[in-house]
Amino acid sequence: MADPGLRIGAQIPTRETYIRNLGAAPLLDFARAAAAEGFDSLWAGDSLLARPRAEPLTILAAVAAAYPGVTIGTAALMGALRQPLLAAHSIATLDQLAEGRLILGLGAGAPVPQTQHEMDAAGARFDRRVSRLMETVAIWRALWDPDRDPAQPLRFEGKHWSFERIESLPRPHRLGGPPLWLAGGGERALRRAGESFDGWIPYPPSADDYSRGLATASQAAADAGRDPSEFTPALYVTVNLGEPEAAHAELEHYVSEYYAMPLELMSTLQAFYAGNAEGCVEWIRGYVDAGARHIVIR
Repeated sequence: MADPGLRIGAQIPTRETYIRNLGAAPLLDFARAAAAEGFDSLWAGDSLLARPRAEPLTILAAVAAAYPGVTIGTAALMGALRQPLLAAHSIATLDQLAEGRLILGLGAGAPVPQTQHEMDAAGARFDRRVSRLMETVAIWRALWDPDRDPAQPLRFEGKHWSFERIESLPRPHRLGGPPLWLAGGGERALRRAGESFDGWIPYPPSADDYSRGLATASQAAADAGRDPSEFTPALYVTVNLGEPEAAHAELEHYVSEYYAMPLELMSTLQAFYAGNAEGCVEWIRGYVDAGARHIVIR
């Protein structure tokens, strides 16, 4: 699968260590092992109550400090849960620590009762999660606009938030802020990714699904007057390597515990693989041939 433009990342198991009450140390051990094996990037997921886990920006700060050659990212951060200025403060600080190696994968939250529960608890309207995310992105882009004079106070008037005299927040290390990738599928999300984001990080169940989605997002970018070649097509996959029958049984158990749904159903929604390494390479190659250029493996 040699491809100079292809990058491979590993998802840090923040949810799994929480379930087993193992603390944070195994997360850094995992990051150390993944960096030693040559993974290009290390990622952390996000959830407040639906699937509790270690807070992703905090974990990634430790990883960024320990492994200066590795890209870090969120897959995916629930931007709609967070007050945008407080989040911008944390993100800018993390990007400074990472010296510009941060990627923000962002999601609005799945349309399921568990997501509504955690958004209610955080004081965020579930039925407005998409517009909250998009307004949050607009605020961050305004704060991090490289053409904005930092001495001039920023004023923002939106549907969910309004701010005046914002002038002293630190900026990220990277000019313009970290790349923002949208997680999600569906026609509207795909067009939103192409129109407003720097990349797309979905988990479609087949390479054909991925190819169709990428074509829609790329066309939306072109329609918005953006260069589709500057849009990063990423992919999130869940993999269990081993003897095929045993690996499949383990994956079935994992998925049923994690999602409270059977693997047979979840496989119609997400990208899952169980089996030997050779088969996994061929399976991922299908997505690469469909256009994926940054693979994040759980």
